[in-house]
Amino acid sequence: MLYYLFQYLENFFKIPGAGVLQYITFRSGMAVIFSLLISIIYGKKIINYLRKMQVGETVRELGLEGQKEKAGTPTMGGVIIIIATLIPVLLFAKLDNIYVLLLILTTVWMGIIGFLDDYIKVFKKDKEGLKGRFKVIGQVGLGLVVGAVLYFSPDVTVREVPANQILNEIPVGVDVKSTATTIPFFKNNEFDYGVLINWVGEGAADYAWLVFIPIVIFIITAVSNGANLTDGIDGLAAGTSAISTFVLGIFAFVSGNVIFSNYLNIMYIPNAGEMTVFIAAFMGALIGFLWYNTYPAQVFMGDTGSLTIGGIIAVMAIAVRKELLIPILCGIFLIENLSVVLQVGYFKYTKKKYGEGKRIFLMSPLHHHFQKKGYHESKIVTRFWIIAILFGVFCLVSLKLR
Repeated sequence: MLYYLFQYLENFFKIPGAGVLQYITFRSGMAVIFSLLISIIYGKKIINYLRKMQVGETVRELGLEGQKEKAGTPTMGGVIIIIATLIPVLLFAKLDNIYVLLLILTTVWMGIIGFLDDYIKVFKKDKEGLKGRFKVIGQVGLGLVVGAVLYFSPDVTVREVPANQILNEIPVGVDVKSTATTIPFFKNNEFDYGVLINWVGEGAADYAWLVFIPIVIFIITAVSNGANLTDGIDGLAAGTSAISTFVLGIFAFVSGNVIFSNYLNIMYIPNAGEMTVFIAAFMGALIGFLWYNTYPAQVFMGDTGSLTIGGIIAVMAIAVRKELLIPILCGIFLIENLSVVLQVGYFKYTKKKYGEGKRIFLMSPLHHHFQKKGYHESKIVTRFWIIAILFGVFCLVSLKLR
């Protein structure tokens, strides 16, 4: 909103300095500041309201030290992240940008699914929350919408540069619809999902959506569930997500900048740079949330936050054509997911073969394994953050290491 206001002031009243909001870097900086202030200042008020409404965490019988002390801690704190993200975005982003609109839709959509899950757990006293099939339907529905928009919208394009383009010159080409993505750590690293359907024969490109949209659905579902599993101890999900978001912010900025994308020899995605404003607001909201979520947590994000976080990160990665980096970028999510899959799979296998189920880990997800081994929550979280930073740096290195 402020972008349009200042644009009007500059065009019609020639007010000095009004044009500063034209710059993505300035608006992103303001978005970070506003989201931090909103989450810290108003976060306390929201926590007090949740406590007043008795929206508290119940004791989880995990047999872990310190678990009973968490009983009654307010949950649904993901509302803080959502509010602290959306308000700066509405103030500083271009609201006619297709990528920003998709991210706003993702935030609200996944926020509603997570809110329903938490509401059923807290107020209906059903610890299972929203039935799994309804969660999946919601995630698939979002993936269907996001995939369809990214495939069919004329506003989602990439710049096709002639093969004889001289490096370091501003690329002159045409903006085209494409289902191409980036294969990290390879030269000439673009891969078009459309080739997966070439077996159809002539006109196969017209049916590339049959491959592209299911892939988008799978990524959104997997990452949102990964974030949900990672949210198990104070500060873990918010901290690791903030690191991944920062990396995606760099990708969005350079991919949406014609000069930087040409210098780095990466895909130029027109209008993608505007996502940087949303990403900055989202990162600020996550860091601000940590003010109250670090050990000992004064509030938990609940599924309202974790499902939303995963959905947003997935859509951002897909939009900047870096979704193949997700296993590294969201390596903590992947490790947590794999620990659950391996634990359950091995238990079932050994029970069927030997009549007695055995376990690989003391408890899954993996962070509970280390709790069982006697590590303090703060130490586990800090070390997971360090690992997440290493993953993030490795992803950034992919810009030049091919």
